Amino acid sequence: MSQTVAESTAQDSKVQTIKPASPWRLAFKQLLKNKFAVGGLVVLVLMFLICFIGPFFSPYSLETMNIRNGNKPPNAAHWLGTDNLGRDILLRVMLAGRVSLLVGLVAMMISVAIGSTLGALAGYYRGWVDSIIMRLADIMMSIPSLPLLIILGAVLSDMKVPPDKRIYVVMFLLGFMSWPSLARLVRGQILMLREQEFMQAAEVLGLRDRRKIFRHLLPNTIPIIIVVATLMVAGAILQESVLSYLGLGVVPPTPSWGNMITAANNLIDFQKRPWLWVPPGVCIFFTVIAINVIGDGLRDVLDPKMKR
Repeated sequence: MSQTVAESTAQDSKVQTIKPASPWRLAFKQLLKNKFAVGGLVVLVLMFLICFIGPFFSPYSLETMNIRNGNKPPNAAHWLGTDNLGRDILLRVMLAGRVSLLVGLVAMMISVAIGSTLGALAGYYRGWVDSIIMRLADIMMSIPSLPLLIILGAVLSDMKVPPDKRIYVVMFLLGFMSWPSLARLVRGQILMLREQEFMQAAEVLGLRDRRKIFRHLLPNTIPIIIVVATLMVAGAILQESVLSYLGLGVVPPTPSWGNMITAANNLIDFQKRPWLWVPPGVCIFFTVIAINVIGDGLRDVLDPKMKR
């Protein structure tokens, strides 16, 4: 009898020592069950590795030109061929991927910083603060972003901004134009969270507003911010590609996937030299699809209420 009691006590102690899995670990395990999201994650990781590590293994450099070797189709020496200046297309695609991916990431971080902060302030203070921020968001959302970006890109061209500085301006413009949607979502979450019991406890403790917002409210909106931020990267890459294709975004000699596709504007290149524009187009396609698939998977895991 005493042995049975001892065994049951040992089993109870083992059960008590089992720690419940964290919500983030559970979400990650659930994400791994989504085959499309896992496939998108693999594609995105490979794209980052190829773009950021691949150029170190290339025998060519961005400044190397050989006019006599220009417009050569794919061969053993140049796997994706060469452009009209004899530059290696594979190297340029990898370096262009660095630029396009960095533009997407930096634009996303700018948008998240602005949108989450303004959304939190609007949701917490309400009243005239909420009215001003939301009316500003309404004005921003009522303006078509792409035509406005085209106009601003044309202004940059007239101002003759250097190519190495222009990329930073493009990052800021793309990030600044996409914050209203995130601000609205964060505001809605904050309006709901500020009525919860933990916020009543924070009120009783006399915590400052800054501590309530940035230590207690905003951390609880991280799941929705992650989902929206993931989709923002894909949108920023597409917008940068469109602007660069039109010659209003990242301009040569700095390569980007968008300005490499401008080779398709030439009818001869479009028909007879597809290696000039197909590789960057394929990279844009697979990168954006991968990011969108990952975003959908994260949305289903972290915020099931947003699931379609």
